[in-house]
Amino acid sequence: MEAYKVKAVLKQNGTLVLEQLPFQTGEHVEVIVIRLSHPAQEDASVDYPLRGTVLRYDDPFAPVAESDWGS
Repeated sequence: MEAYKVKAVLKQNGTLVLEQLPFQTGEHVEVIVIRLSHPAQEDASVDYPLRGTVLRYDDPFAPVAESDWGS
């Protein structure tokens, strides 16, 4: 089974339109609809999973593992 996740917004009349799906004409698909409780927060965590995780940079331009290199 191949899964494809897409987010969409219902139109005013309750119609859901899914465009540019990666399947061929005539293929059978199953559609499961799940309401997102907090779409803005969920979108940010999916698109930018590290957003807000860095608290500070002590020395961002300092060499890393300099002692591992032979001189």
